[in-house]
Amino acid sequence: MSENRSSLRNLFVYKCLFGLTFWNYVILSVENELLTPVSNNFPEDGSDQKIKSLPLLYTNRHQSKANFDWVVIQNTTESLSLSEITNGNVKKLVALLSNFREGSGLQNLTLTNMSVDWNALMEVFQTVWHSSIQYFNVNRITQLSDIKRYVFDYAGTSMKALTMKKIRITDLYFSQDDLYRIFADMNIASLTIAESEMIHMLCPSSDSLFRYLNFLKNDLTDFLFQKCDKLIQLETLILQWNKFESLAKVSFMTSRMKSLKYLDMSNNLLRHNGADVQCQWAESLTELDLSSNQLADAVFECLPVNIKKLDLQSNQISSVPKGVVDLKSLEELNLASNRLADLPGCSDFPSLQFLNIEMNLILTPSADFFQSCPRVRELQAGHNPFKCSCELQDFIRLERRAGGKLFGWPSAYVCEYPEGLRGTELKDFHLNELACNTTLLLVTALLLTLVLVAVVAFLCIYLDVPWYVRMTWQWTQTKRRAWHNHPKGQEAALQFHAFISYSERDALWVKNELIPNLEKGEGCVQLCVHERNFIPGKSIVENIINCIEKSYKSIFVLSPNFVQSEWCHYELYFAHHKLFNENSNSLILILLEPIPPYVIPARYHKLKALMANRTYLEWPKERSKHALFWANLRAAININLLTPDENRCGATD
Repeated sequence: MSENRSSLRNLFVYKCLFGLTFWNYVILSVENELLTPVSNNFPEDGSDQKIKSLPLLYTNRHQSKANFDWVVIQNTTESLSLSEITNGNVKKLVALLSNFREGSGLQNLTLTNMSVDWNALMEVFQTVWHSSIQYFNVNRITQLSDIKRYVFDYAGTSMKALTMKKIRITDLYFSQDDLYRIFADMNIASLTIAESEMIHMLCPSSDSLFRYLNFLKNDLTDFLFQKCDKLIQLETLILQWNKFESLAKVSFMTSRMKSLKYLDMSNNLLRHNGADVQCQWAESLTELDLSSNQLADAVFECLPVNIKKLDLQSNQISSVPKGVVDLKSLEELNLASNRLADLPGCSDFPSLQFLNIEMNLILTPSADFFQSCPRVRELQAGHNPFKCSCELQDFIRLERRAGGKLFGWPSAYVCEYPEGLRGTELKDFHLNELACNTTLLLVTALLLTLVLVAVVAFLCIYLDVPWYVRMTWQWTQTKRRAWHNHPKGQEAALQFHAFISYSERDALWVKNELIPNLEKGEGCVQLCVHERNFIPGKSIVENIINCIEKSYKSIFVLSPNFVQSEWCHYELYFAHHKLFNENSNSLILILLEPIPPYVIPARYHKLKALMANRTYLEWPKERSKHALFWANLRAAININLLTPDENRCGATD
């Protein structure tokens, strides 16, 4: 009870004469309770200052006037919030604020829903300027009319920061300078005018104390602060959500701001075409926000050289050109939500530590990024349309070696292509070493090719493929010439019963036994023998083919000598070709002497096949069996080759 009495001695009583429509509520602040300041946008010492407060004394506007006749205010009050101020009660507000002269405890004032004319507003501002108030917040002002030149006394103020939001001007005819000059010449450290459709702001008349300017969500354009050299102490400038279009003009705007460190130009309409336009930035500028504009690759030609933190998120950048700019101090770069197809290198950013390149068009990021950017501590590359292929394997291995430098791994790194792997996290994507190691794959393919070539070469040599190809070609050419030499549709007539193929070493048997017994015996068999029937002037191969074509049968006298003869092999090949080409049974094999299988060369596989699959006549050593042999041979040849009147023996070609 004694403590309460002691507190009452420190109070003074102020008779409240205001009507019920003046305030919705009153916040009174005293000692012993902590509350965040109503406005503390720019603390003088940069610390998180705490405000002591008293429990809320709330007066309902619908209560009777008697309940609101007396408002008790302690002289240590630090924060006061009032609303519903009009021309009708503004003088009562001025009278109240006049009690808080310099040295009193009130430091924070918030006024909400003001609807007053210009002179009344200036009177409130002037009163605040000569009070103990340091942080002044005004929300939702409707300036009705009568804006005109006002001589404002800025001297002797405790003010540090003014915040104004949602100002609406209803006066359509007034001098812009009368309005903007009041705010441009304010001798405070921090000024915020936001969400007010402001189209311009004047350069201060003299060197300004502004260290912080925030013109968020207005209609400011490239004409702002051009050639203004009075903002020499300005450190932070926020121009987010305005209508700036030229990045070069923005750079010129800052060129005379000798102390500027942070500039926020996000959510504007900025472009830069780089057409011989030299940009000129404040040398002190270290942090720049250009996100959500319309900037393309040329933006890198117009950047502050001493920048440390750069935000280019949500623009139209498709590549980071090399050698265009040398940002040696750049530590943090945000390129998220652009059109980049790969990770940028660090040749122009040797100090880069943080890179954000999320939500671009990167399919297979370069695996050598951390080699070219050794100082990078964190890379944000997630939410890209990754193509899960061999090239991506190197990037996945990079994550294992990076030691946690990939921010958002693994959930933010998901396959987009191919369709079958969509949604698969990169950590779960694997391909075998052979499929992805190009060198190993090439070596394997080369070895397989060499083996294949060796096998084919061996088979060609073993089976004498070139010989067969050559013979096939000659057969085709000869047949073609024969076709041209005869009328269309007419085939060459058969002239011989049989063509005899034999080795010269067996010629004695052929001439003394075979030919006499067939031509002079019964049946009058006409034989084609190369010694008497080959046509001079034609090639041997062509003569062989012609004789085989004109003969009903082909008799091959087989012996070890036969398999050693190249020409016998030709004759056998062409006869065998006719056998399959005409689907005829035209081959007669006579085994003059037994042939051991090992004697037959490998390329004579046709001869081996014929001897294995066809019946042949074996020349008997006993003379008693010769008659049967000739009878069987005549039976195999038996055919009426000529008409009766032409049937005579000994006819030759």
